[in-house]
Amino acid sequence: MIEPGQLVLVISPKGKRFMQVMDPAKEIHTHDGRILMTDIAEAGFGGIVRSHLGFPYRVLKPTVYELIKGVKRQTQIMYPKEIGYLLLKLGIQPGCRVIETGTGSGGLTTALATYVGDTGMVYTYERREEFYKNAAKNLERVGLSHRVTQHLADIEETGFQQTDADALFLDVRVPQDVLQHIPPAVRPGAMCGFLLPTCNQVSDLLRGLDEGPFTEIEVLEILVRRYKTVADRLRPEDRMVAHTGFLVFARCMEKPEPFTRPAKVEATDSELLPETENIVEDAPEDTEASE
Repeated sequence: MIEPGQLVLVISPKGKRFMQVMDPAKEIHTHDGRILMTDIAEAGFGGIVRSHLGFPYRVLKPTVYELIKGVKRQTQIMYPKEIGYLLLKLGIQPGCRVIETGTGSGGLTTALATYVGDTGMVYTYERREEFYKNAAKNLERVGLSHRVTQHLADIEETGFQQTDADALFLDVRVPQDVLQHIPPAVRPGAMCGFLLPTCNQVSDLLRGLDEGPFTEIEVLEILVRRYKTVADRLRPEDRMVAHTGFLVFARCMEKPEPFTRPAKVEATDSELLPETENIVEDAPEDTEASE
């Protein structure tokens, strides 16, 4: 039995998907007829529910992947292929406090809010009001609003309101212009991530990182190639989503001073250790047991 407030995903015989929060008083309208939410609740996750015209729909609990792909978009969203690596690289886990800039439609925000849990918090900044409002609706729709604090602000002008955050991610056009706001906002040693679409933008960011308190810098892109799922004709799909952006990571931490080997100082006789290189221990006495 599915409880009220839980998010459900129903899939038509042709693969069309409908995602909605369980509310027994509502129904889902499809091209195959309407489906009562009470029927979905009774069918349960993994069950089959039929529309009033008799079409069978599968009932599933949506994965984080499906939540991200299902956000209503007003902007391009980060793809799950980047998000998975980003979550591990930034160390996102229950209890984390993470800052995100460039909320957009809330795709990454959804993933971050899922993994910080009820004991963590995502602080997300967006400067455009229409994106801010759309992201709020997307988060409310999947029941994650209580894990997110939204800010309608331009960080280039305001900076961040938080301190001692565990991680930070920037998806803005010129991140090198706001790098000075990062150190006061995160704890020493925190991981920071950036997303940029072009090589020249990455070069500009790298110059900025080299001048600031950042170490362990990494640049990469992630490609996914899918295969046709036909056992007798297994081969790659004809098309693929290739480059969607460069990921840049750096640890916010003061660079260590260059190491200088101390000058050699001659030791006095009293400081010399006894020589041990040529000491040979007495060999054990031969036994005569065999005689």
